Amino acid sequence: MFQYFPSNYVWSLSTMIALTHGGNIGEVDAMCAPLREAARAGDDPGTLAFYQAWKGGSDSLVALAEADLAQGHRLSAGEKLGRAALYLAIAERMQAHGFEDRLAMYRRSLELFAQGRRLARENCERVEIPFAPAPLSGLLVRAEGAPARAPIVVIMNGLDSTKEMLQKSVMGTMFARRGVAALFVDQPGTGEALRLHGLPAVHDSEVWASKVVDWLQSRPDVDPARIGALGVSLGGYYCPRAVAFEPRFACGAVWGANHDWRAVQQARLKREGENPVPHYWKHVQWVFGAADMADFLAKAEAMHLDGVLDRIRVPFLVTHGENDRQIPLKYAQQTYEQLVNSPKRELMVFTEREGGVEHSSLDNPFNAGHRIADWLAGQLGGRLD
Repeated sequence: MFQYFPSNYVWSLSTMIALTHGGNIGEVDAMCAPLREAARAGDDPGTLAFYQAWKGGSDSLVALAEADLAQGHRLSAGEKLGRAALYLAIAERMQAHGFEDRLAMYRRSLELFAQGRRLARENCERVEIPFAPAPLSGLLVRAEGAPARAPIVVIMNGLDSTKEMLQKSVMGTMFARRGVAALFVDQPGTGEALRLHGLPAVHDSEVWASKVVDWLQSRPDVDPARIGALGVSLGGYYCPRAVAFEPRFACGAVWGANHDWRAVQQARLKREGENPVPHYWKHVQWVFGAADMADFLAKAEAMHLDGVLDRIRVPFLVTHGENDRQIPLKYAQQTYEQLVNSPKRELMVFTEREGGVEHSSLDNPFNAGHRIADWLAGQLGGRLD
C-alpha cells in the first residue's frame, strides 16, 4: 500500500481511502504535506491538525464550486462538492468520539454529498428503509440497461465506513455497468444510524438485513429472487451472518473476511495487527453502544461465525488480501472451510500479481472489485460482457 506517512499506517489508510474513493492526488497532497511531522507522533495525537487540514481542503473546494455555480456550471460544481464531501467525511472518520465538531462535520458532509450528486447528475438516489426505532438510510444505484425488475446487491458497511464512502468507491459503478443495482446501507453502528439515531452495532445482523430484504422485495424495480449481499471489512462478519439467517438472499460475498472478530480484539489488546482508526478503543465502544471497555469486550464475544456458516445454502464468495495487516488471512480460510453446505463456495486471495493485497484491497480496489463484481453478476444473472 502507498503509505503517504511511512511510519503511520492509520493516517496513510485514510489517505488511501481518499485516493481510491474519488479524491484528487494533488488536493490530497496539499492537505497532507503539512501533516508529515504530526503523523510521526502516532495514530491518536495530531488528529486535530488532520481535521483542520482536511476541512480546509474541503472548504476551498466548496468556494470553487460556488464560483462554478455563479457561472451556471452545475456539473463542474457537483464534481467539486463530491470531493469536498469526501474529504470532510474522512476528517470526521479520524476524530475521537466526543470531538466537539464531529456531528456538525458529519451533517455538513451529508449535505455536500447530496448537493454534489444532484448537480453532477449521478445515478444515485437517497432512500429510507423502514426499521424501528428509526429508518435505515441508503443510497440506491440503479442497474444500467437492465429489465424492469433488476437484480441487486446489498452492500454492508464495515466498522468505520459509511454508505457515502462506499458509493464513491469502485462499487458505485461496477455493479450498475453489469446490469445489477446496488444498495449501500448505513446499518446499525454506522453512518446515519449511529450518528443521527443512536443505533449501535449488533451481532445478529439478520435483524436489520431482513428488513432490508422486505423493503427490496416490495419494490417493483427489484427482482425479489435475485438479491445478493456483499460485506466490506467488518461487513465480512455481518454479511455471512445475515445470509445464514435470511434465506431470501440469493448469494453472498465478503471483501475481507472477518470470521472471528472477538479474537481480533484480543489480539489488538496485545498490540498485534493494525487498527483502522485513531482512538480505536473509544471508537468501538461508541459503535457498539458499550458503557466501558469491559462491556465492549462482552459484546464482542458474540462476533464470530463458528457454528453459523453451515446454514448458508446459496453461492458464497470469500475474498481477502494476502497482506491484510488488520485481519489475518487465516480468517478467510476459516470462513471458506465452514461453508460446507454452500452449493458454490469460492475463495479468492488477492496477491501482488493483481493487487488488492491490503485490508479490503484498499491498496488497489479496482482489480479486486471488478473480480468480485463479475462473480456476483454471474450469480445474479447480470451482464458479463
